[in-house]
Amino acid sequence: MISAIDYNSTCLCFALDFAEQQRSGFGYSYSVYQGEYSRNLLFTHGRTMDQVFQSVIDRTRAPLDIKTVKTIFGYKHRPFKRNRNGKGGPRFEVAVERPVYDLTVFKVHFGNMTVKIYSKGERVLRIEVIVHNTRDLPCGRDISKFPQIIESLKAILERFLGVLRSVDVSFIDAGKMETWPLPSKVGAGRIAGIDINQPRMRAVMEAVIALSPNPRGFTASDLAVKVREIMGNRNIPYQSRQASYDLKKLRGKELVYRVGHSRRYEASLDGLQTITAFIVLREKVLIPLLACAGRRKPGTKPRNRSQIDVHYDNIQIEMQKIFQVINIAA
Repeated sequence: MISAIDYNSTCLCFALDFAEQQRSGFGYSYSVYQGEYSRNLLFTHGRTMDQVFQSVIDRTRAPLDIKTVKTIFGYKHRPFKRNRNGKGGPRFEVAVERPVYDLTVFKVHFGNMTVKIYSKGERVLRIEVIVHNTRDLPCGRDISKFPQIIESLKAILERFLGVLRSVDVSFIDAGKMETWPLPSKVGAGRIAGIDINQPRMRAVMEAVIALSPNPRGFTASDLAVKVREIMGNRNIPYQSRQASYDLKKLRGKELVYRVGHSRRYEASLDGLQTITAFIVLREKVLIPLLACAGRRKPGTKPRNRSQIDVHYDNIQIEMQKIFQVINIAA
């Protein structure tokens, strides 16, 4: 959307001819108020798109702290193969109705910016970034800055996709993780290592994941607020000073970096992948397996078990056998 700003209170073009307008110095200044940049991913099969999209939502919604995901159910199931026998000719009408196929919207707001992913039509997955007021962009809003505005939106979208992929497909290097408790250097100063056994440090790592999609980064104050929220007590003595110290620890391990010379931070994509892998292993693998390894529930299993429940059950059986061999009391 392009808006025109008139520097005078009246429109002189209706009162003066062209020569008089030139002598008066009257002019217009055009600026970009809103902008949108999007990419479309085209799938061969609609059901494959649904499976991929829903799996990404399931794996990333909790770590990124997405409160709601909206789904509007359609009246048709997406076909496995492309439908080549559709009705010909477009329909020129405006109607508010139930969509043909399920519409799922994965949306994240950052002030005047919105990033969202949603299924569009039969086989199209759209990712788009919208800036509702271009004053939040660092490049300005004048019409001459339009290429820079588009480049900024493109960078925001690519950063969001990078974060989404790092959280969705996480990876942890055992050798790198062993160096976390060791001291490191940030600049000329020596900083303590990361103790993953501390609940506070784990909350900091979870907060970094939740704040990572923000295209403007996050501050120590933002991190302090998020940590208090994760720990379930907004009155705990964790303020910006403690958050800055913990961010230094993460910077020493190259998990987080400072944005330029500002006081804002971003998680590196490799660091985000490593942090997510550690959180997932601890919360989704170690704790559930160890909690249920010694006391499996008797009786028949429910018929409608999810795939992960079946895997948990099989692993728990094998872990009980391992405990018996190495003489560990479960």
